[in-house]
Amino acid sequence: MSPRTKEQNELIRMQRREQILDAAARTYFRTGGSFDIRDVARVAGLGYGTVYHYYPNRHVLIDDVLGSGFERCEQALAEWVNLRGESPDDKQLLTYCKALLRLWQSDARAYLVYKMASEHYAGLPEKDRQPAKRRFMERLYVPLQSIAQRTDDSVDHMLAVLVGCCGLHYYAGTSDLDVDRIAQLAMHAITKESEYEHDYSQKPAGN
Repeated sequence: MSPRTKEQNELIRMQRREQILDAAARTYFRTGGSFDIRDVARVAGLGYGTVYHYYPNRHVLIDDVLGSGFERCEQALAEWVNLRGESPDDKQLLTYCKALLRLWQSDARAYLVYKMASEHYAGLPEKDRQPAKRRFMERLYVPLQSIAQRTDDSVDHMLAVLVGCCGLHYYAGTSDLDVDRIAQLAMHAITKESEYEHDYSQKPAGN
């Protein structure tokens, strides 16, 4: 058998790294961040030494998990903006909710970015917490809030529905996610507030 080429070795290295990062993300939210390299190796189906060769400690591993997850979430948002334009209507926001759910369903790292954001990245060391919060706000939350043309906390409610429902999928270990239904529920968190404000503004004074 001929030895592998440099390109083949690099491909194997990249595939192994992806395998480890995905396993680390799944291990993180199942343990609340209380895991070690052996736990990740077990979920990934790899030897402890193999994982340790790539990541000698969990802090470096978590940093790479989040970095990779952020990149994918930011790319998903940018692609949606390019396709839908700067002033989407609620139907287009619904499409984005579905796209986000499908991304999370297939990519544990992307889901972990939003899951940890909902917890203010409390599981990270103090020195890493603020940079993660800032990146989430500047590159994901504020752009979405601006595009959705919402200045209240309705985007928070929308994301809370998406994160919570997708979390049930991960914790239960189910293969299916009712994307359409969950996206509709998430949009209700935005449209209900708008409808309430509109109805209230139409009421005569004193009613």
